Amino acid sequence: MKQDIFGQMNSLTRADSAEAWDGVLLGFMAHAAITPQHLAKVLELEPGFALGHAVKGLFTVLLGRRELLPVAAEALATAEAAMKAHPISPRERHYVDALRLWLAGNPTQSVQNFEAVLREHPEDTLAMKLSHATRFVLGDPDGMRRSIERVMPAYAPDHAGRGYLLGCHAFALEETGAYEKAEIAGRQALWMVSDDAWGLHAVAHVHDMTGNAAQGLEWLAGREAAWAHCNNFRYHVWWHKALMHLDLGQIDQVLELYDAEVRKDKTDDYRDISNGTSLLMRLELEGVDVGNRWEEMADLSAARTEDGCLIFADLHYLLALTGDNREDATAKMLQRIHRDAKLANDDTTRRMADPGVEAALGLEAFGDGLYGQAFDHLLAARGSMQLAGGSHAQRDVFERITIDSGLRAGRLDAVERILDDRRAKRAGGEDNYALARRELITTARGEDDAQSVPAE
Repeated sequence: MKQDIFGQMNSLTRADSAEAWDGVLLGFMAHAAITPQHLAKVLELEPGFALGHAVKGLFTVLLGRRELLPVAAEALATAEAAMKAHPISPRERHYVDALRLWLAGNPTQSVQNFEAVLREHPEDTLAMKLSHATRFVLGDPDGMRRSIERVMPAYAPDHAGRGYLLGCHAFALEETGAYEKAEIAGRQALWMVSDDAWGLHAVAHVHDMTGNAAQGLEWLAGREAAWAHCNNFRYHVWWHKALMHLDLGQIDQVLELYDAEVRKDKTDDYRDISNGTSLLMRLELEGVDVGNRWEEMADLSAARTEDGCLIFADLHYLLALTGDNREDATAKMLQRIHRDAKLANDDTTRRMADPGVEAALGLEAFGDGLYGQAFDHLLAARGSMQLAGGSHAQRDVFERITIDSGLRAGRLDAVERILDDRRAKRAGGEDNYALARRELITTARGEDDAQSVPAE
């Protein structure tokens, strides 16, 4: 038995494998690109380490890729065989059970296994982060915050995971509207652990939600080292920077960041595609010609029409397909979402049904220029879009499409209500996108009033 860097006992037997396991734990907290190499070393040195195989499977399902599910299933089978060969602790068993439930389509029950670990071992930072990550995918910010705040008293100032815990707390605070507390927690997290990209990006979210793009750029400036070590999460931080430039109307900087950083590597990870497609759509809503950039996004997304792992991913694939007018692939995606929605028998397919179907129909209609239909469908999906997962900032692209659909369809009063609700969720702050749309409403109403005045 060995003790990991967060004070938890595990069934490893070698000092070198225990050291590599600590690399896995710290790497996962920091979104480090090197994490898989640490895990591969652990499993090479101790192939009977059930917890290691379970974590490999959990990391895999979090990638949201249909073709990788057999890899996760193999990891589960190996973990279960290892459990039979060598007894493991109840704590380690919960991780195996969590993977089994996720593969059965029930990540909400996986979360309960992480929470069961935290009830007995509140200082287990691995369980904390996995619960946080899973709730993020499920669109459960209140649960993220409750989970973290339950375990915070167990973290002494010198606990190796305390900085990462604060980074997660910062993000949960931001997603639940506690912006001032979130900024304080995020800054403290980065002060404690300089590689906490999650905490750094939580502060970027605060600036996004409060309409302070200039302050957001100041926050990120000179802190590139905090996300340079990351896996593809680094593209997402650059995406945040691009959003800030977009809000300030600095289009050249946005396009430069898109090409040089956001899409530096032409990956087909759904998170990278969501960065790219949502940024391109925001640009087009501002009247910017994005050139042929949709083509690359659509080529990748056309290969994902049958994926169906996450509605969040599918909707971003649809953005690319409609953005590049790929009618056949769009039809295939819609057919598959409808097919999955009819099942509605697990967490994934229930989200395909709601908000998936209405949101997908709205995106298709918007791409076809049918703005009234688009607005009706997107408005129907709007109340449950939280369930699609992701962050407020990520889902805001769908909010913007809804607003612009309504404007183009002349639904001014309804759009104004959405803008008012959007402002309330941002603690009264408004970005330049919203201010510009309010100006459009005012102008349109003025023109309507002028037309209604009888001629003398």
